[in-house]
Amino acid sequence: MQFGLYGTNAHVTVGAPEIANAIVEAQGPLPDGRQDLQFEFGLDVMLAAEKAGFDIILFAERHLGPDLMTWVVAGAIGSRLERMRSMVAVHPGLWHPTLIAKLAVTLDRVCKGGMAINLVTGASEAEFQMFGGTAMLNTDGRYVRATEFVKTIQGMWTHDKFTLEGEYYQVRDAELRLRPRHATPPEMFTAASSERGREMVAEVGDWWFLPYDRDIRTTDELLRELEKSIADMTARMNRLGRKVRFGFNPFVGFGKDSASAVEETIARIIKYERNPDTEKIRRSMLPATLGGCMGTPVEIRRQIGRFRDMGIELILFKMATSVDEVRRIGAEVIAPYRTETERLSRAG
Repeated sequence: MQFGLYGTNAHVTVGAPEIANAIVEAQGPLPDGRQDLQFEFGLDVMLAAEKAGFDIILFAERHLGPDLMTWVVAGAIGSRLERMRSMVAVHPGLWHPTLIAKLAVTLDRVCKGGMAINLVTGASEAEFQMFGGTAMLNTDGRYVRATEFVKTIQGMWTHDKFTLEGEYYQVRDAELRLRPRHATPPEMFTAASSERGREMVAEVGDWWFLPYDRDIRTTDELLRELEKSIADMTARMNRLGRKVRFGFNPFVGFGKDSASAVEETIARIIKYERNPDTEKIRRSMLPATLGGCMGTPVEIRRQIGRFRDMGIELILFKMATSVDEVRRIGAEVIAPYRTETERLSRAG
């Protein structure tokens, strides 16, 4: 089982006073000699995460807002790590695939742990318009475009010159004079739930973040839905002769039981929200907390075992982020889980 977490930035990090302060500070100049708080905090968290046994960071992408530029942050932090991979979110339609091919291979070569791409087909229409892109949110064409996007990137990584005559991209004799860090090129992670989106995943994805219905109200219902999605994708990839691996991103939090863990986490989030809407926060968290990773360390490890038995190979944790929380997850979840897994493997 691999374990991941989100990089710290303004639009995804919750429960962190450092990020709340960084959002305010972003509106003006920095004191002499100081770095941006998002970056300083993110570096501290990721260095701690590597020591705690995490395997991969997802640097989410947001252009409209106080977030730092994802590619810059991923390079600056990823180059300081010895082992963890840096996964960077990318929106087709906002970036051209030939440019991403070179950005990605550059990041891959400067990060000892290498990199991966998180392909994001949904986005903010306003953000795309402001930064010169086209979101295509209400059409299956975005999945066709994303498929061509991936094929172009992978083609440039593996061919001296690459040509694609697609519906959305026309690339002629595109070349890179760099190659990825490893013979096996960086992997493509993505999430999609529609019929056409699942076809895209089966055709060009290496990892699929499993979708779930946000109206689900129990953990057992969620697990049954995840099993159905895994069976569906397995049939698709078998038809194409490909391998797609499965990831899931539940919320993780500690407490004497699941209910108290949820309440303690919500309290931490509200504490650092400028205008907290408690009920809205609770509703938005509910689907992720139903992943069963809220409660005692024993309960969390047991749930991870259930995910493993279903065929899930990556848990990308959401959390109220802090260095201490990352260290605790490493000490009380990741390390004992792996020790127990190794013991059972030797015994079996």
